[in-house]
Amino acid sequence: MRNRARHRSTTIERLRLAIDCLPVATREAMLDGVRASERIIAGAYVDTEGGVCPMLAAHRRGTRTDFLSFAKSWDRFTRIKSGARAATRREVAILVAQLEDSIASASGLELDAAISEHRELRRRRLRKQRRASVADADPAGEISARRLRPALLRPFLGDKSASRPARRSDSPVASRG
Repeated sequence: MRNRARHRSTTIERLRLAIDCLPVATREAMLDGVRASERIIAGAYVDTEGGVCPMLAAHRRGTRTDFLSFAKSWDRFTRIKSGARAATRREVAILVAQLEDSIASASGLELDAAISEHRELRRRRLRKQRRASVADADPAGEISARRLRPALLRPFLGDKSASRPARRSDSPVASRG
């Protein structure tokens, strides 16, 4: 026995949610593409008879959005298990109605605007960081360098201790030095 009711959304609700998640420009391009295309298909991107899926119709109108959840929800809505078929007039009419309603209800607070604002701010910050690093890389002051210790130079110069005569100490006690 379950304590809470299981929430089941219909395929048309999932399709609408996927449409609402698309950028507005993609929705408008998809609407234009679906209206202009003679053959909209379900279950594939294209078919041999010239049919296209709604996402490809949007791509051909200039938007390059890849949104897998739309394709999955479109295929679930059209009840495609495998293969491709032409979408029925009813399915295309529902898609057009959902796209029109989604575009009409789109408010000015879109995710697209937030994303583009974020990208612009990030671009400015990166430019500022690059300018700062260039300014730090070219100091106007005195250049100072430290000498490497002989132990650190040995790998670069080779071990020349064999060519030098061994140092002898006059004392029977080993000297430090």
